[in-house]
Amino acid sequence: MNDIFRFDSDGVQYIQSERLLEGYRRGIFPMSDEDDGEIYWFSPDTRGIIPLNGLKISRSLRQTLKKKKFTVRINTAFEEVMRNCAKRPSVWISESIIRSYVRLFETGYAHSVECWKDTSLVGGLYGVAIGGAFFGESMFSRERDASKVALVHLVQRLNERNFILLDTQYTTPHLISLGCIEISKREYLQKLDEAIRLNCTFL
Repeated sequence: MNDIFRFDSDGVQYIQSERLLEGYRRGIFPMSDEDDGEIYWFSPDTRGIIPLNGLKISRSLRQTLKKKKFTVRINTAFEEVMRNCAKRPSVWISESIIRSYVRLFETGYAHSVECWKDTSLVGGLYGVAIGGAFFGESMFSRERDASKVALVHLVQRLNERNFILLDTQYTTPHLISLGCIEISKREYLQKLDEAIRLNCTFL
């Protein structure tokens, strides 16, 4: 464990960036337990993905996009996006997780897609990009459709840059309504192996 974790000057534990990246390349990801705060690694038997040609955009969301209610920005408020994602009753995004991904952002592997209204951050998502894979971690919304608009822009960007995998880790009714499907671990690892071999750039 000593080669995975380090501690900040204030005693908060974080995961070393190279270990985080190694985990993603192997198909595993960390989550913090909301009860004891410990960080555990997960590799679900089934995996949620959004096919990059299969995003479902509802009529109401199309109207929101057409009205251009939000300004979409990339990587201008990464930590703020994470902290907003953590503002919910049951959450796996602990301070240790935040410190870990902020460091990964500083290395250029983690990214945020943000929706702004005037000077206020009203929605967004964050995740990790390796090769042609993007690992979506979490999203939040303070205004209707804000997180969905961020997702639409994410998928557009991934398609423009020839990514082939958008990993959501798990499926939820909300994600399923947006086109998320469930695949086996075996199929996921095959897709992952192909994706991380690609030379794609998120920015």
